[in-house]
Order: sequence, then C-alpha cells, then structure tokens
Amino acid sequence: MAVIKPFRALRPVPEMAKQVACMPYDVVSEAEAREFISHNPQTFLRVTRPEAAVAESVENDTDFNIAARQSLDDLVAKGIFTTEVEDSVYIYRLQAGEQVQTGVVACCSIDEYETGLIKRHEKTRPDKVKDRADHMVAVGAQTGLIFLAYRGTTELRVLIEDEIKHPPLYDFPCASGVRHTVWKAIETQKFVDAFAEVPVLYIADGHHRAESAARARSELRDTNPGHTGFEDYNYVIAGIFPAEDLKILAYNRVVTDLAGLSQDALLERIRQSFIISDLNESVPRKPGEICMYLGGKWRTLEFAVDFIRAPDVIEGLDVSILQDYILSPIFGIGDPRTDERIGFVGGIRGTGELIRLVDSGQAAVAFSLFPTTMNDLFAVSDIDEIMPPKSTWFEPKLKDGLLVHTI
Repeated sequence: MAVIKPFRALRPVPEMAKQVACMPYDVVSEAEAREFISHNPQTFLRVTRPEAAVAESVENDTDFNIAARQSLDDLVAKGIFTTEVEDSVYIYRLQAGEQVQTGVVACCSIDEYETGLIKRHEKTRPDKVKDRADHMVAVGAQTGLIFLAYRGTTELRVLIEDEIKHPPLYDFPCASGVRHTVWKAIETQKFVDAFAEVPVLYIADGHHRAESAARARSELRDTNPGHTGFEDYNYVIAGIFPAEDLKILAYNRVVTDLAGLSQDALLERIRQSFIISDLNESVPRKPGEICMYLGGKWRTLEFAVDFIRAPDVIEGLDVSILQDYILSPIFGIGDPRTDERIGFVGGIRGTGELIRLVDSGQAAVAFSLFPTTMNDLFAVSDIDEIMPPKSTWFEPKLKDGLLVHTI
C-alpha cells in the first residue's frame, strides 16, 4: 500500500513560475549556480544553493542556511510565492521531444521509506545527508522533489488523463527545451485511494533528499514534546511517475590516469576479460558492451568471461562489470564513491563530453556504457540490494521551486 498525502504547497504565482524554477541542486556546480543567479536574481537556486548566492568569503554552513531561509522569506514577502489555502495534489508533465512523462506530486510517508515500502537502490553519503537535512530544518521546508516510480495502473492513468483536460497552473519551456506543465488536481481523495492499491514505490532519483528528509524528521520529532506522527515533517514531497513513461540514460565514467600503465599495457590487461574491437563506436549497441575512448580512439569492449554460475542481477549490470573487471583490478579504484580519480558524466551530455575531457588532459580514459533499465532497477530494489554508485541518469529532470513542502 502506497500512502500519499495532499499538502498545502508553497509555490510561485503562475506568471513567475518560469523565472523561479531551477534545476535540482545536486546537478549544478557552485560556479554554475553563481552564473545562473547573476543573470536571474529570482531563481530558486538562491534557496537551494545559498552558498552560490552569498559572498564567496562566507564559509560557515550555518550562514548559508540562514541565507537560504532569508531568500525564501524574501520570495514570499515580494508576493512571488504564495501558500495554497487547501491541501492539494498536482499533476506534473515533462516533455522533451517525443519523451513525455506525467506523474503526480504529493507527499509520501517517511515511515514507509524507513520500513522499505519505498524502495531504494543506492547508498547515501552521511556528509551529504547531514548538509541537506540541516538545510531542510533551517529553511523549514523541503525545497525539491524526490523522484519516485511505480508500476503503472489503469486507474491512475485514467485519473491523470482526466485532470490534464483542465487548464494548467503552469506551462512553460525551459532553456534546455523541456516543457514543464503542472495542473492542480480538483479531487484529491481519488488519487489517495488509487495509490493505496499500488503495493510499492521505488526511488528513481533523490536518495539523498529522501534520507535527508528522514533525518530532518528525526531531529524535529525529538524537539517536539507534542509529536503525534501527523506533522508535516513526517512526510516528504515527491513526484511519482509510472515506470513505463521513464527514460534512463547512461551514466558514463572517466578516469584521471592509467594507474602507471602504458596504453598498450592497459589494453593487454583489459583483453583478459574482454574482446576489443576497433569499431570506432562511441555508444554501446547492447548490454555487455562498453565503449572506451583512449588515445584519441574509440574501442568497443565485449565482455567475454564465462561465469561459473549465473550472475545475480547486480553482477550482470554493465556498471558492475566495468567496476569488477576494469576499474577495481586494473585501476585500483575500489570505492568509486570516494576515489577522486574517477568522474561521472551523465548521458545527457553525450559522448562529446567524454572526448573533451580526455583530449584536454583532464582525464586519461573514458568509458561509455549501455543504460541501465527500469527492470534492472526494479529487480535490484525488490531484493533490497544496492546498485553501484551512479548507475542511472534520468532525463528530463524535475524542476526545483515549483512546489515546496513546508515542514
């Protein structure tokens, strides 16, 4: 049973939605955020990335969070943001060319997250969780959506199709060409009842936001002697989308050095587990293939190890094969979460970014991967296991700043 809860959204007035809306806080660097803020002082990045909105000399995290709260208060004081008078749920559609995904925005139970009814497939870093939890508590709000997937149902699809017949609350294209359209649902109970028939939800993206919301809930609960379990901090805002609508792109890798090997020696080591072909292809054609850019040339690596037993779902992922047979044994990268020699490049940037990084000398070698599938994600999550880091890149991305959940 999936519990969803309507909420009183803090949101921009329609005429300011496009100007306020911004990319998720964790897909933009501080330098990029400063650039966005300098061109658009109303961007919600002032709230989600406050370190980019204050003087560069400020180094105290508490000051950053105070600045974030002040920025949000300023948006309200100027009439740019308003709070709904009643609890609501929303329909959120993203369209990028032929890719269209339409889901529901509501609050989900942190209890269900902690008991595993909202399933995860990635580990989180405690330092990042603490930073975002501190931000939530200081700002008094969850400022961005976690991205959940579910196995679609006919009932929910019909409900969504009925709602999008009405005029939207927001409808605008962003600079990347993605069109964002949001409707306020008229009857919320129908959605609550329909999701009660969905057995489980899956985190597609936003593991750190979810874990941070749970940590913030714990802190607020511990300081609230009248805690009942129904307070807003017991829920986390989410965009919940049917899996059949979603598109996963590859999450590619670059490595800064060759671990002391020559190019020829590296190729010889790789041949112990892969057949190497000079096909000059930059994108794998199928699972089990990895394209490698080295020395100004693309090569295709086809996995050629005969398992003694059938690999489990995690061992069979291309990201696992790359890690287990190349990155760890050859490059000595045992933990890609913490090793500074490895970098991750989202598939939306294309393989041109891999070429640029290697040709410029910022990386020594790049690996282009076949995308993980939703079935892979479900299979790993259903057995309560964890994928290697940076296994999935979902596109298009939900915007921050359109719907805020105050806690």
